[in-house]
Amino acid sequence: MSAPQPPQPADIPTLLVKIFGKDRPGLTAGLFDTLAAYSVDVVDIEQVVTRGRIVLCALVTAPPAGLEGDLRATVHSWAESMKMQAEIISGIGDNRPRGLGRSLVTVLGHPLTSESTAAIAARITATGGNIDRIFRLAKYPVTAVEFAVSGTGTEPLRTALAIEAAKLGVDVAVVAAGLHRRAQRLVVMDVDSTLIQDEVIELFAAHAGCEAEVAEVTAAAMRGELDFEQSLHARVELLAGLDASVVDKVRAEVRLTPGARTLIRTLKRLGYQVGVVSGGFTQVTDDLKERLGLDFAQANTLEIVDGKLTGKVTGEIVDRAGKARLLRRFAKEAGVPLEQTVAIGDGANDLDMLNAAGLGVAFNAKPVVREAAHTAVNVPFLDTVLYLLGITREEVEAADTHLD
Repeated sequence: MSAPQPPQPADIPTLLVKIFGKDRPGLTAGLFDTLAAYSVDVVDIEQVVTRGRIVLCALVTAPPAGLEGDLRATVHSWAESMKMQAEIISGIGDNRPRGLGRSLVTVLGHPLTSESTAAIAARITATGGNIDRIFRLAKYPVTAVEFAVSGTGTEPLRTALAIEAAKLGVDVAVVAAGLHRRAQRLVVMDVDSTLIQDEVIELFAAHAGCEAEVAEVTAAAMRGELDFEQSLHARVELLAGLDASVVDKVRAEVRLTPGARTLIRTLKRLGYQVGVVSGGFTQVTDDLKERLGLDFAQANTLEIVDGKLTGKVTGEIVDRAGKARLLRRFAKEAGVPLEQTVAIGDGANDLDMLNAAGLGVAFNAKPVVREAAHTAVNVPFLDTVLYLLGITREEVEAADTHLD
């Protein structure tokens, strides 16, 4: 005959012990030292510190018969000696089980208002979700908080919160919770107006004296009169005859987006692989790859013959479909499942890539891109993408104090 099974936490009396007041070292150890005298087992612990005030909750099994009153008196006496307040609530069992469907909701605000926080929380509830935990990821350059949500599916939650975020003017990202968040990842981003602040073709055009003509072709493409490949060839033709020495000048003029170095440096230290795809030119992306330590880089190549730009591009054209194709290629080479990839971009030619990735981030993007991407970031700091991955500002700064 098998031995009888011990009672499970759901079946036994428990005590919720809550301590709150001014935080100081030694409170957690002191509370559990006090409880240890009564032979109770720990079922759950939760501790939060906000602006120097601590709330420490311990769910423990009830002490042996006849000792609960003494335990209560001892805990209250200890708390009073520490200038803290105590509350003890009797009950049965553990916390109620979390609902099926686990998601992590990251909200970015600049600032994060009470109104928007209330609206996001209400929308989560309306989808059938329960907020299990809230944690601040960063307080600058934006306020970023993460909600752990259970009880509803990730996709319907993402759809509902995207609508709410657009109304409120905040950025919200929803990803499925689980071990995958700790797995090896690949981040691939667009270059022009994403990794850098500039449009590279416009920098070349300035040296060729044809800025107006390039802008006209770009506008025609945006009106749908030309596809990307047609507009690319039309703009590059205007650069014909330009001396190749202009490449070094353009490289020197390129301005990284604020937070770009921090984003890439932090990702690399965490073991991520990072790449770029661009409808621009390898003459710039290859330099960025070397300067920033990127793992992958692919773009169009300006043809140079006898020291002059010919007005043509060589090789495979990197267009909208090409960017998605390259994302898949990089993921395969990196050994990372496609669902573990993150794509970042701002334009319509990034949409296929954003939709193919596990998480597509529209960075200061046009409305059509924001609406189609998984999430959007509308502040001018590229490193805010780190918060969407659950990386805190403190972790970023700690990494920077331990340079390799």
